[in-house]
Amino acid sequence: MCGIIGFMSRKKRMINGEKIALALNSLRERGNGRGSGYVGYGIYPNKYKDCYALHVLIDNTPKFEKIKIAVENVLNECGTIVKDEEIPTEDGVIEKVHIPWRYFYEVDEKYQHMEEDIIVNIVMEINDKIDGAYVISSGKDLGVFKAVGWPDEVAEFYKIDKYDGYLWLAHARYPTNTKAWWGGAHPFNLLNWSVVHNGEITSYGTNRRFVEMYGYKCRLLTDTEVVTYILDLLLRKHKIPVEYGLFALAPKFWNEIDKLPEEEREVYKAIRMTYGGALLNGPFAIAVGTPEGLFFMNGEIEKSTTMIGLTDRIKLRPLVAAEKDDIVFVSSEESAIRRICPDLDRVWMPDAGEPIIVRPYK
Repeated sequence: MCGIIGFMSRKKRMINGEKIALALNSLRERGNGRGSGYVGYGIYPNKYKDCYALHVLIDNTPKFEKIKIAVENVLNECGTIVKDEEIPTEDGVIEKVHIPWRYFYEVDEKYQHMEEDIIVNIVMEINDKIDGAYVISSGKDLGVFKAVGWPDEVAEFYKIDKYDGYLWLAHARYPTNTKAWWGGAHPFNLLNWSVVHNGEITSYGTNRRFVEMYGYKCRLLTDTEVVTYILDLLLRKHKIPVEYGLFALAPKFWNEIDKLPEEEREVYKAIRMTYGGALLNGPFAIAVGTPEGLFFMNGEIEKSTTMIGLTDRIKLRPLVAAEKDDIVFVSSEESAIRRICPDLDRVWMPDAGEPIIVRPYK
């Protein structure tokens, strides 16, 4: 039932957050007011652009200052807080059970050869060990804004129209078998990877055990969290090109692999056997954003900003794609796309398990 929408300018033009909020609000019937969220890429184009922007939800209780100090103690172990502040919000829109705080953060020079792993460790430690604090965003020049509420309420609460980005994802949640709370709203993020998801990951137990073997800790009480960690593991840590990583998540069936040309067949067999724990079962449609997808180009690996759309191998959840000039859209409903762009150049429905991969123009 969840509603998802994302778009990216292939020219990396900046687009105001009002657009994504308007599109998501048209999907409100796919949610129930128990969670909505947005992520924008390119939203901090100032002196903090090269800092990690850590968005943290801190319980709005008398223990707030104590929890905040505990978070900062973790951050100070391996780096410097360049600036911190409460994320600007609109009073009276939704109940502020958590205070959204952001830290612009630099890893100490002696750790810069492994700074992304340092950030992952920080996120895991805070989410696992500090009661009342949850890191919901940890990349550079991007930010996640989410809460319990309807799409228009969360957009107004976080003043989404004050941000401009070249890639936006958004989600209207309809929680079924998991808790409705701020940290469980989408998008889910780790470093520069962000995910919104409609459906249910029935292989969650297997997927969770798989990523926890590599040190990830699933603490946000929603199955989508594990999808984000799988992407980080395969595409960042193991440096698998995007096309192969997505195949690990939604692979062809074995009888389809057997019909492929020999060289291609052996590659896909190796991926299925090596990353069997990454295979996602259940009905799902996901949209993913990152500034650092890896692709094979002319025999070499090339890094590129990427937006991805992907469904399960049977397509039990809807996903539609569209184009208008340099902007590519993915959504659970064509109507959400046409709400902000009525005159589209092209609309199509990807086949089950067939990824939509969007990259900037050369």
